[in-house]
Amino acid sequence: MPPKLAPSPAAGLFTDDTHTTRCAWCQATPLYRHYHDSEWGFPVDDERRLFEKICLEGFQAGLSWLTILNKRESFRQGFANFDAEQVARFGEVEVKRLLADAGIVRHAGKIASTINNARRVIDLRREFGSLGAYVWKLEPLAADRPEKVTLDTYKATPLSPASTALSKDLKKRGWTFVGPTTMHAFLQAMGLVNDHLEGCASREKALAARKAFKPPA
Repeated sequence: MPPKLAPSPAAGLFTDDTHTTRCAWCQATPLYRHYHDSEWGFPVDDERRLFEKICLEGFQAGLSWLTILNKRESFRQGFANFDAEQVARFGEVEVKRLLADAGIVRHAGKIASTINNARRVIDLRREFGSLGAYVWKLEPLAADRPEKVTLDTYKATPLSPASTALSKDLKKRGWTFVGPTTMHAFLQAMGLVNDHLEGCASREKALAARKAFKPPA
């Protein structure tokens, strides 16, 4: 009698040799799966991590997230561990250094954008107290996501009102590389939007972490 086979995962999911089911986009490497399991969709309020996420999502434009993730440590070294106060002081010397750094994505426009956005972070802190307080005030707009996210529902609603509103307001404040698609990826990454698909082992963990999370005031 042939052994029982595990049911095939739903569209958009995959099951590895440990019988763990995950979102299919993280299938490529163990590093990708670790990011999916421990970071993506889990709430964040740490100022450095939030700024890093916005910057790296901007660098990803036109590239894969895996490319950025593989270079993340080099980005951290190059951009003062994404301390906005330090990056805001970067000048011509730092820009030349970064353009010569093969460990990062050497895109002059994106490097200049990161420095500009660091200065805009400081402006936001004066008004809202922290970058986290500013971003998490969009939480009500992010609550429109379906209770059960499947590949079909995700394709039908690839953005959220929160990502559109965030992009529009940041652009008004002088930020760059913050289009709606980039901002939706940021909101997914920081846990304000949970787009782990139904059936993914990390979906309920992310929901539980979100429930226990107290957004910054």
